[in-house]
Amino acid sequence: MEKVMKFEKISFAGRIKSMLKVDFRRMFKSKLFYILIACALVIPILMTVMMSMMDGSVSVNPQTGVETIMEGPENAWQNIGTLPGEPLGGDEIFMMCNINMAFMGVAVFVCLFISDDFRSGYAKNLFTVRAKRGEYVVSKTVSGFICGAFMLIAYFLGSMLGGAISGLSFDLHGLNAGNLAMCMLAKIFLMLVFVSIFTLISVAAKQKAWLAICGSLGGGMLLFMMVSMITPLGSTPIHVVLCAAGGVLFALGLGAISKAILKKTSLV
Repeated sequence: MEKVMKFEKISFAGRIKSMLKVDFRRMFKSKLFYILIACALVIPILMTVMMSMMDGSVSVNPQTGVETIMEGPENAWQNIGTLPGEPLGGDEIFMMCNINMAFMGVAVFVCLFISDDFRSGYAKNLFTVRAKRGEYVVSKTVSGFICGAFMLIAYFLGSMLGGAISGLSFDLHGLNAGNLAMCMLAKIFLMLVFVSIFTLISVAAKQKAWLAICGSLGGGMLLFMMVSMITPLGSTPIHVVLCAAGGVLFALGLGAISKAILKKTSLV
């Protein structure tokens, strides 16, 4: 009696799980991942300490003779957002150089992570023998989202350490720990929007990492100024829900476009 060989068909969920295992293993062994996390932790510490040391110092314009007094941070939360009823100190430096920089930093990880697949030929081999385009896009989006979440958490910890070292106030001015937690949750969910954009641009640029990074930073800047308004320090459950819904919609919509690009374009 002849034996019939049967090949087990791997489900969509099984293929995604397998792809995620590979990408997570690569991510957690990547030097770039830990460099970005370290930068997210150290930058707010250095910035807060240096700005506090410069507080009250006077600089004079040699051409006009106008004196400018440097203003340092007034509280530890300025690296995260603006407290209600409190003007932003430090000549508005913290308006741009705050935790929201992590949204731009993760663009570097996503672009290099994806471009390395195409540059090495790994992507072409992967699509031939293992995974499909959809699973690839999902895996890269989730990996970038996890990296971005870690960067946000590291920046938050660095901001608290910098505030403690500089002796700044931790007064929330009427807000509470719940508002702070929802602010961070909203930012983490909003990260999915940015990662979806970066993934789309990266799969379009493929092995051209420089083009992917420039395009991602340019595209991210269109939304960057809105992050503070969407995820304020006094966030509520509404902010969290809106950011989560927006993240899912962007991931699904842009993910479908990324999949179509991979299907209709050359992999080299």
